[in-house]
Amino acid sequence: MSLYDRFEQAFMPNYGVPPIALARGEGARVWDVDGRPYLDFIAGIATSSLGHAHPALVEAVSRQVATIAHTSNLFLHEPEVLLAERLLDLLNAPARVFFANSGTEANEAAYKLALKYGRREGRSFFVAAENGFHGRTIGALSLTGKPSIRDQFGPFPVDVRFVPYGDAAALKEAVTGDCIAVFLEPTQGEAGVVPPPEGYFEAAREICDSTGALLVADEIQSAIGRTGHWFAHQAEGVTPDILTLAKGLGGGMPIGACVGFGDAGKLFDKGDHGSTFGGNPVSCAAALAVLDNVDLDHVKTVAARLRTGLESVAHPLLKGVRGRGLWLAAVLAEPRSADLQRAAAEAGFLVNALQPDAVRIAPPLVVTAEEIDSFVAAFPAILQEAAK
Repeated sequence: MSLYDRFEQAFMPNYGVPPIALARGEGARVWDVDGRPYLDFIAGIATSSLGHAHPALVEAVSRQVATIAHTSNLFLHEPEVLLAERLLDLLNAPARVFFANSGTEANEAAYKLALKYGRREGRSFFVAAENGFHGRTIGALSLTGKPSIRDQFGPFPVDVRFVPYGDAAALKEAVTGDCIAVFLEPTQGEAGVVPPPEGYFEAAREICDSTGALLVADEIQSAIGRTGHWFAHQAEGVTPDILTLAKGLGGGMPIGACVGFGDAGKLFDKGDHGSTFGGNPVSCAAALAVLDNVDLDHVKTVAARLRTGLESVAHPLLKGVRGRGLWLAAVLAEPRSADLQRAAAEAGFLVNALQPDAVRIAPPLVVTAEEIDSFVAAFPAILQEAAK
Protein backbone atom coordinates (compact mmCIF):
# COMPACT_ATOMS: atom_id res chain seq x y z
CA MET A 1 0.00 0.00 0.00
CA SER A 2 1.38 3.40 -0.98
CA LEU A 3 2.02 6.22 1.47
CA TYR A 4 -0.84 8.13 -0.17
CA ASP A 5 -3.28 5.24 0.42
CA ARG A 6 -2.14 4.95 4.03
CA PHE A 7 -2.65 8.70 4.52
CA GLU A 8 -6.16 8.51 3.09
CA GLN A 9 -7.10 5.66 5.41
CA ALA A 10 -5.58 7.21 8.55
CA PHE A 11 -6.58 10.88 8.32
CA MET A 12 -9.78 12.89 8.31
CA PRO A 13 -10.60 14.05 4.76
CA ASN A 14 -10.30 17.81 5.37
CA TYR A 15 -7.02 18.08 3.42
CA GLY A 16 -7.76 15.52 0.74
CA VAL A 17 -4.60 13.61 -0.15
CA PRO A 18 -1.63 15.91 -0.87
CA PRO A 19 -0.16 15.22 -4.33
CA ILE A 20 3.50 15.07 -3.24
CA ALA A 21 5.09 13.31 -0.25
CA LEU A 22 8.27 15.04 0.88
CA ALA A 23 11.10 13.16 2.55
CA ARG A 24 13.86 15.69 3.22
CA GLY A 25 15.13 19.16 2.42
CA GLU A 26 18.25 21.31 2.32
CA GLY A 27 18.21 25.05 1.83
CA ALA A 28 15.51 25.94 -0.69
CA ARG A 29 15.47 22.43 -2.14
CA VAL A 30 13.37 19.43 -1.10
CA TRP A 31 13.17 15.81 -2.25
CA ASP A 32 10.10 13.60 -2.42
CA VAL A 33 9.92 9.99 -1.26
CA ASP A 34 10.96 8.82 -4.74
CA GLY A 35 14.10 10.99 -4.63
CA ARG A 36 12.89 13.65 -7.06
CA PRO A 37 14.18 17.16 -6.26
CA TYR A 38 12.14 20.35 -6.25
CA LEU A 39 12.89 23.99 -5.57
CA ASP A 40 10.56 24.94 -2.74
CA PHE A 41 8.82 28.22 -3.56
CA ILE A 42 6.11 27.70 -0.93
CA ALA A 43 8.32 27.42 2.18
CA GLY A 44 5.62 25.71 4.20
CA ILE A 45 3.22 28.61 3.50
CA ALA A 46 5.77 31.37 4.17
CA THR A 47 7.03 29.51 7.25
CA SER A 48 10.43 27.96 6.51
CA SER A 49 12.29 31.26 6.74
CA LEU A 50 15.74 29.65 6.75
CA GLY A 51 14.77 26.93 4.33
CA HIS A 52 15.36 23.31 5.28
CA ALA A 53 18.03 21.82 7.57
CA HIS A 54 19.68 25.21 8.14
CA PRO A 55 22.74 24.51 10.33
CA ALA A 56 21.90 27.27 12.83
CA LEU A 57 18.34 26.00 13.24
CA VAL A 58 19.46 22.38 13.57
CA GLU A 59 22.06 23.35 16.18
CA ALA A 60 19.67 25.54 18.21
CA VAL A 61 16.89 22.95 18.30
CA SER A 62 19.26 20.05 19.02
CA ARG A 63 20.99 21.92 21.82
CA GLN A 64 17.73 22.99 23.42
CA VAL A 65 15.95 19.63 23.20
CA ALA A 66 19.00 18.05 24.83
CA THR A 67 18.86 20.64 27.63
CA ILE A 68 15.18 21.04 28.48
CA ALA A 69 12.38 20.55 25.97
CA HIS A 70 9.30 21.59 27.92
CA THR A 71 8.41 23.46 31.10
CA SER A 72 4.72 24.46 30.66
CA ASN A 73 3.69 27.92 31.78
CA LEU A 74 4.16 26.99 35.45
CA PHE A 75 7.87 27.78 35.13
CA LEU A 76 9.86 30.28 33.14
CA HIS A 77 12.97 29.60 31.07
CA GLU A 78 15.57 31.83 29.47
CA PRO A 79 14.84 31.19 25.76
CA GLU A 80 11.29 32.60 26.08
CA VAL A 81 12.58 35.71 27.87
CA LEU A 82 15.35 36.20 25.32
CA LEU A 83 12.88 35.84 22.46
CA ALA A 84 10.36 38.26 23.95
CA GLU A 85 13.13 40.79 24.55
CA ARG A 86 14.42 40.35 21.01
CA LEU A 87 10.98 40.92 19.49
CA LEU A 88 10.43 44.04 21.57
CA ASP A 89 13.82 45.33 20.49
CA LEU A 90 12.94 44.81 16.81
CA LEU A 91 9.55 46.45 17.34
CA ASN A 92 11.18 49.40 19.11
CA ALA A 93 8.07 50.30 21.10
CA PRO A 94 6.78 49.66 24.63
CA ALA A 95 4.89 46.36 24.48
CA ARG A 96 4.25 43.00 26.15
CA VAL A 97 4.30 39.51 24.59
CA PHE A 98 2.20 36.35 24.90
CA PHE A 99 3.49 33.19 23.21
CA ALA A 100 1.16 30.63 21.64
CA ASN A 101 1.64 27.64 19.30
CA SER A 102 0.26 28.93 16.00
CA GLY A 103 -1.21 31.82 14.09
CA THR A 104 -4.82 31.04 14.87
CA GLU A 105 -3.96 30.82 18.57
CA ALA A 106 -2.14 34.15 18.41
CA ASN A 107 -5.30 35.63 16.89
CA GLU A 108 -7.44 33.97 19.56
CA ALA A 109 -5.29 35.73 22.16
CA ALA A 110 -5.68 39.04 20.31
CA TYR A 111 -9.44 38.46 20.08
CA LYS A 112 -9.72 37.82 23.82
CA LEU A 113 -7.47 40.78 24.63
CA ALA A 114 -9.62 43.08 22.51
CA LEU A 115 -12.83 41.57 23.88
CA LYS A 116 -11.73 42.39 27.43
CA TYR A 117 -11.06 45.97 26.37
CA GLY A 118 -14.42 46.18 24.62
CA ARG A 119 -16.42 44.92 27.57
CA ARG A 120 -14.62 47.26 29.92
CA GLU A 121 -15.41 50.18 27.63
CA GLY A 122 -18.98 49.10 26.81
CA ARG A 123 -18.25 48.42 23.14
CA SER A 124 -20.12 45.79 21.16
CA PHE A 125 -18.68 44.77 17.77
CA PHE A 126 -15.57 44.12 15.69
CA VAL A 127 -14.71 45.21 12.14
CA ALA A 128 -12.67 43.06 9.77
CA ALA A 129 -12.03 42.84 6.04
CA GLU A 130 -13.85 40.86 3.40
CA ASN A 131 -11.70 37.94 2.23
CA GLY A 132 -9.43 38.37 5.23
CA PHE A 133 -8.08 35.23 6.89
CA HIS A 134 -7.27 35.02 10.61
CA GLY A 135 -7.59 31.31 11.36
CA ARG A 136 -10.01 28.42 11.72
CA THR A 137 -10.73 28.20 15.44
CA ILE A 138 -14.06 29.75 16.36
CA GLY A 139 -12.81 33.12 17.62
CA ALA A 140 -10.38 33.58 14.73
CA LEU A 141 -12.93 32.25 12.27
CA SER A 142 -15.41 34.85 13.55
CA LEU A 143 -13.03 37.49 12.20
CA THR A 144 -12.33 35.70 8.92
CA GLY A 145 -14.15 37.24 5.96
CA LYS A 146 -14.29 34.17 3.74
CA PRO A 147 -17.90 32.88 3.61
CA SER A 148 -16.82 29.56 2.05
CA ILE A 149 -15.01 28.48 5.22
CA ARG A 150 -16.92 30.61 7.75
CA ASP A 151 -20.64 30.39 7.19
CA GLN A 152 -21.21 26.69 7.92
CA PHE A 153 -19.80 27.08 11.46
CA GLY A 154 -21.92 30.04 12.61
CA PRO A 155 -23.50 31.61 14.50
CA PHE A 156 -20.48 33.20 16.12
CA PRO A 157 -20.11 34.57 19.64
CA VAL A 158 -19.61 38.23 18.68
CA ASP A 159 -20.84 40.68 16.06
CA VAL A 160 -18.22 41.15 13.31
CA ARG A 161 -18.90 43.57 10.47
CA PHE A 162 -16.98 43.11 7.24
CA VAL A 163 -15.85 45.86 4.88
CA PRO A 164 -14.03 45.74 1.53
CA TYR A 165 -10.28 45.52 2.04
CA GLY A 166 -8.43 48.69 1.08
CA ASP A 167 -11.54 50.91 1.14
CA ALA A 168 -10.74 53.57 3.75
CA ALA A 169 -14.13 55.27 3.32
CA ALA A 170 -16.00 52.04 4.04
CA LEU A 171 -13.79 51.41 7.05
CA LYS A 172 -14.45 54.90 8.41
CA GLU A 173 -18.20 54.43 8.03
CA ALA A 174 -18.14 51.06 9.79
CA VAL A 175 -15.95 51.99 12.76
CA THR A 176 -17.99 53.92 15.30
CA GLY A 177 -17.60 54.55 19.02
CA ASP A 178 -19.12 51.11 19.69
CA CYS A 179 -16.41 49.28 17.74
CA ILE A 180 -14.07 47.18 19.89
CA ALA A 181 -11.29 46.60 17.38
CA VAL A 182 -10.39 46.46 13.70
CA PHE A 183 -8.60 43.30 12.54
CA LEU A 184 -6.56 43.73 9.34
CA GLU A 185 -3.70 42.06 7.48
CA PRO A 186 -1.08 44.51 6.14
CA THR A 187 -1.34 42.44 2.96
CA GLN A 188 -4.12 39.88 2.62
CA GLY A 189 -2.43 36.51 2.34
CA GLU A 190 -5.01 33.81 1.67
CA ALA A 191 -7.07 36.20 -0.46
CA GLY A 192 -4.26 36.06 -3.01
CA VAL A 193 -1.37 38.16 -1.60
CA VAL A 194 -3.30 41.41 -2.03
CA PRO A 195 -1.53 44.57 -0.84
CA PRO A 196 -3.69 47.54 0.20
CA PRO A 197 -3.65 50.93 -1.53
CA GLU A 198 -0.96 53.30 -0.29
CA GLY A 199 -2.01 55.07 2.89
CA TYR A 200 -4.68 52.53 3.85
CA PHE A 201 -3.05 51.43 7.09
CA GLU A 202 -2.31 55.01 8.03
CA ALA A 203 -6.01 55.78 7.51
CA ALA A 204 -6.98 52.75 9.62
CA ARG A 205 -4.75 54.02 12.44
CA GLU A 206 -6.38 57.46 12.28
CA ILE A 207 -9.88 55.95 12.24
CA CYS A 208 -9.14 53.80 15.29
CA ASP A 209 -7.55 56.72 17.12
CA SER A 210 -10.57 58.93 16.50
CA THR A 211 -13.07 56.32 17.73
CA GLY A 212 -11.09 54.57 20.46
CA ALA A 213 -11.15 51.22 18.66
CA LEU A 214 -8.06 49.01 18.83
CA LEU A 215 -6.11 48.33 15.64
CA VAL A 216 -4.98 44.70 15.34
CA ALA A 217 -2.39 43.85 12.68
CA ASP A 218 -2.38 40.17 11.70
CA GLU A 219 1.17 39.56 10.51
CA ILE A 220 1.05 35.78 10.67
CA GLN A 221 2.43 35.58 7.11
CA SER A 222 3.90 39.03 6.51
CA ALA A 223 6.37 39.36 9.39
CA ILE A 224 9.93 38.23 10.15
CA GLY A 225 11.50 39.58 6.97
CA ARG A 226 9.01 38.14 4.48
CA THR A 227 8.30 41.56 2.92
CA GLY A 228 11.86 42.87 3.33
CA HIS A 229 11.08 44.41 6.73
CA TRP A 230 11.02 42.70 10.09
CA PHE A 231 7.32 43.58 10.29
CA ALA A 232 5.19 44.78 7.38
CA HIS A 233 3.50 47.49 9.45
CA GLN A 234 6.87 49.17 9.92
CA ALA A 235 6.99 49.95 6.20
CA GLU A 236 3.63 51.71 6.62
CA GLY A 237 4.92 53.88 9.47
CA VAL A 238 2.03 52.64 11.63
CA THR A 239 2.13 50.96 15.03
CA PRO A 240 -0.90 48.80 15.82
CA ASP A 241 -2.33 48.27 19.29
CA ILE A 242 -2.05 44.51 18.94
CA LEU A 243 0.21 42.49 16.63
CA THR A 244 0.01 38.77 15.90
CA LEU A 245 2.90 36.64 14.61
CA ALA A 246 3.55 32.98 13.77
CA LYS A 247 4.72 31.05 10.67
CA GLY A 248 8.13 32.49 9.75
CA LEU A 249 9.01 33.27 13.37
CA GLY A 250 9.76 29.63 14.15
CA GLY A 251 11.31 28.72 10.82
CA GLY A 252 9.29 25.48 10.80
CA MET A 253 8.89 24.96 14.53
CA PRO A 254 5.41 25.75 15.90
CA ILE A 255 5.15 29.14 17.60
CA GLY A 256 2.82 32.11 17.64
CA ALA A 257 2.95 35.45 19.41
CA CYS A 258 0.46 38.12 20.40
CA VAL A 259 2.04 41.49 21.17
CA GLY A 260 0.12 44.23 22.94
CA PHE A 261 1.51 47.75 22.62
CA GLY A 262 1.19 50.30 25.43
CA ASP A 263 -1.92 49.80 27.55
CA ALA A 264 -3.09 46.91 25.35
CA GLY A 265 -0.16 44.88 26.63
CA LYS A 266 -1.50 45.11 30.18
CA LEU A 267 -5.14 44.15 29.60
CA PHE A 268 -4.85 40.52 30.66
CA ASP A 269 -4.91 39.81 34.37
CA LYS A 270 -3.42 36.71 35.96
CA GLY A 271 -5.37 33.66 34.78
CA ASP A 272 -7.08 35.39 31.85
CA HIS A 273 -5.30 33.35 29.19
CA GLY A 274 -2.73 30.58 28.91
CA SER A 275 -1.10 27.87 26.83
CA THR A 276 0.56 24.63 27.90
CA PHE A 277 2.98 24.61 24.96
CA GLY A 278 3.12 28.35 24.24
CA GLY A 279 6.67 29.63 24.56
CA ASN A 280 8.04 26.10 24.39
CA PRO A 281 11.84 26.20 24.93
CA VAL A 282 12.62 24.37 21.68
CA SER A 283 10.39 26.61 19.57
CA CYS A 284 11.81 29.71 21.24
CA ALA A 285 15.35 28.53 20.55
CA ALA A 286 14.38 27.99 16.91
CA ALA A 287 12.87 31.47 16.70
CA LEU A 288 16.02 33.05 18.12
CA ALA A 289 18.06 31.22 15.47
CA VAL A 290 15.71 32.56 12.79
CA LEU A 291 16.08 36.14 14.04
CA ASP A 292 19.85 35.74 14.16
CA ASN A 293 20.07 34.49 10.58
CA VAL A 294 17.50 36.38 8.51
CA ASP A 295 19.39 38.85 6.31
CA LEU A 296 17.03 41.66 5.28
CA ASP A 297 19.47 43.02 2.69
CA HIS A 298 19.60 39.62 1.04
CA VAL A 299 15.81 39.35 1.11
CA LYS A 300 15.44 42.73 -0.58
CA THR A 301 18.02 41.88 -3.24
CA VAL A 302 16.62 38.49 -4.24
CA ALA A 303 13.03 39.75 -3.94
CA ALA A 304 13.72 42.52 -6.44
CA ARG A 305 15.37 39.97 -8.73
CA LEU A 306 12.35 37.63 -8.49
CA ARG A 307 9.79 40.36 -9.13
CA THR A 308 11.71 41.90 -12.01
CA GLY A 309 12.19 38.49 -13.56
CA LEU A 310 8.54 37.51 -13.30
CA GLU A 311 7.33 40.87 -14.58
CA SER A 312 9.57 40.45 -17.63
CA VAL A 313 7.75 37.26 -18.62
CA ALA A 314 5.33 37.83 -21.49
CA HIS A 315 2.63 35.20 -21.74
CA PRO A 316 -1.14 35.52 -22.32
CA LEU A 317 -1.89 33.55 -19.15
CA LEU A 318 0.15 35.85 -16.90
CA LYS A 319 -1.89 38.95 -16.08
CA GLY A 320 0.50 40.45 -13.54
CA VAL A 321 2.51 40.09 -10.35
CA ARG A 322 1.56 41.53 -6.97
CA GLY A 323 2.77 41.34 -3.40
CA ARG A 324 5.78 42.47 -1.43
CA GLY A 325 9.26 41.07 -0.85
CA LEU A 326 9.51 37.29 -1.14
CA TRP A 327 5.73 37.03 -0.87
CA LEU A 328 4.22 37.33 -4.32
CA ALA A 329 1.28 36.15 -6.36
CA ALA A 330 1.36 35.44 -10.06
CA VAL A 331 -2.06 36.69 -11.18
CA LEU A 332 -3.52 34.73 -14.08
CA ALA A 333 -5.82 35.84 -16.86
CA GLU A 334 -7.83 32.62 -16.47
CA PRO A 335 -8.69 30.39 -13.46
CA ARG A 336 -5.78 28.03 -14.15
CA SER A 337 -3.87 28.17 -10.86
CA ALA A 338 -4.27 24.43 -10.15
CA ASP A 339 -2.97 23.67 -13.64
CA LEU A 340 -0.02 25.97 -13.08
CA GLN A 341 0.77 24.37 -9.72
CA ARG A 342 0.85 20.93 -11.38
CA ALA A 343 2.94 22.17 -14.30
CA ALA A 344 5.42 23.79 -11.92
CA ALA A 345 5.76 20.57 -9.90
CA GLU A 346 6.39 18.60 -13.09
CA ALA A 347 9.14 21.10 -13.90
CA GLY A 348 10.66 20.72 -10.41
CA PHE A 349 9.21 23.76 -8.61
CA LEU A 350 6.69 23.90 -5.76
CA VAL A 351 4.23 26.79 -5.83
CA ASN A 352 0.76 27.14 -4.33
CA ALA A 353 -2.57 27.55 -6.14
CA LEU A 354 -3.95 30.13 -3.74
CA GLN A 355 -7.01 31.39 -5.62
CA PRO A 356 -8.40 30.15 -8.95
CA ASP A 357 -6.51 32.96 -10.68
CA ALA A 358 -3.57 33.47 -8.29
CA VAL A 359 -0.51 31.37 -7.47
CA ARG A 360 1.49 32.09 -4.31
CA ILE A 361 5.26 32.32 -4.70
CA ALA A 362 7.02 32.47 -1.32
CA PRO A 363 10.46 30.83 -1.28
CA PRO A 364 12.61 30.58 1.86
CA LEU A 365 14.32 33.85 2.76
CA VAL A 366 17.68 32.18 2.10
CA VAL A 367 16.86 31.45 -1.54
CA THR A 368 19.81 32.27 -3.80
CA ALA A 369 19.96 34.48 -6.88
CA GLU A 370 20.76 31.39 -8.95
CA GLU A 371 17.67 29.60 -7.65
CA ILE A 372 15.55 32.65 -8.42
CA ASP A 373 16.96 32.76 -11.94
CA SER A 374 16.24 29.08 -12.54
CA PHE A 375 12.60 29.56 -11.56
CA VAL A 376 12.19 32.67 -13.71
CA ALA A 377 13.81 30.90 -16.66
CA ALA A 378 11.41 27.96 -16.32
CA PHE A 379 8.29 30.06 -15.77
CA PRO A 380 7.34 30.71 -19.41
CA ALA A 381 7.27 26.97 -20.16
CA ILE A 382 5.29 26.37 -16.96
CA LEU A 383 2.73 28.96 -18.06
CA GLN A 384 2.56 27.39 -21.49
CA GLU A 385 1.91 23.96 -20.03
CA ALA A 386 -0.74 25.34 -17.68
CA ALA A 387 -2.44 27.10 -20.57
CA LYS A 388 -3.01 23.77 -22.31
